[in-house]
Amino acid sequence: MTAAPGFRRTEAELALLPTPEEVAHYREHGWYLSRRLFSDEELDALQAATEEYYAGHRDRELPGRPPRLASWRPEDGPVQRHNDYVHYESDAIGAILRKPLVGAVAALLAGAEEIRVFQSTLIYKPPVPEEPSNRVPWHFDKHYWQTCTSEEMLTAFIPFHDCREENGTITMVDGSHRWQELPSGEDSTRHFADRDGSELEDILSANAAHNGQQVRKVPMLIPRGHISFHHCRTYHGSGPNLASYPRRAVSLHLQDGANEYRRHDRADGEAVVYNHDVLVRRTEDGRPDYADPEFCPAVWRGRP
Repeated sequence: MTAAPGFRRTEAELALLPTPEEVAHYREHGWYLSRRLFSDEELDALQAATEEYYAGHRDRELPGRPPRLASWRPEDGPVQRHNDYVHYESDAIGAILRKPLVGAVAALLAGAEEIRVFQSTLIYKPPVPEEPSNRVPWHFDKHYWQTCTSEEMLTAFIPFHDCREENGTITMVDGSHRWQELPSGEDSTRHFADRDGSELEDILSANAAHNGQQVRKVPMLIPRGHISFHHCRTYHGSGPNLASYPRRAVSLHLQDGANEYRRHDRADGEAVVYNHDVLVRRTEDGRPDYADPEFCPAVWRGRP
């Protein structure tokens, strides 16, 4: 078992990696619940850093404002909060999210020897059951990553506390990453947060029927310190927070080392623009560089 310098694991951490049987389960079902990858101390530090972030602390600002940036501010009120690029704007948050052990798990699941951050979104679901934004309708992430060449990208959902159905945990549609999709105009310009949930429920049902499948929903019951991983084509969503406390988490979107930018056009011929495209450096041939270490740092290199 070899890893690049700076990405080595201890014997204790090696025992936390998914087994070959668990990797096979991920590839069949499209989701994986990890062993405990974060300590209480790390999660306490992460929550403290996010409180400072909500209070306005930034170690650096984005050099520009992308067209679809999620950026909750206090004046937005008690809605579900989404804040992108927290790994870039906060050194404390970024240092915790770049834990190599998380990257090693992702590398095994994706069958890759390099894992980089693609995006990080800080999420705060308030304990307001009737708040419409608390319901996240069915979608899969690859719809919003049409400018990516990889089909093996994945997301690590990192709650700061035990996450259960009561507080609106993430829920997977089992095996949906293997479905053949009906023709769709989905892309990053038609975000699920701006859509009617019933429309997306209908799309999910139609795709299941097209594949001769039933929609099997699996709520992820995540103990504190564990992480839920899902494939970029796995349908997922979440319900309202019925608990008395906010549901706090980070969605850490990860890309394998082979991922690159590709042009993707909408039906009207206009090129889709992902937020990175106005921020990252350019490759030699002028494309946005999804390996830009400022925005897409490596979290693992080598064989776990």
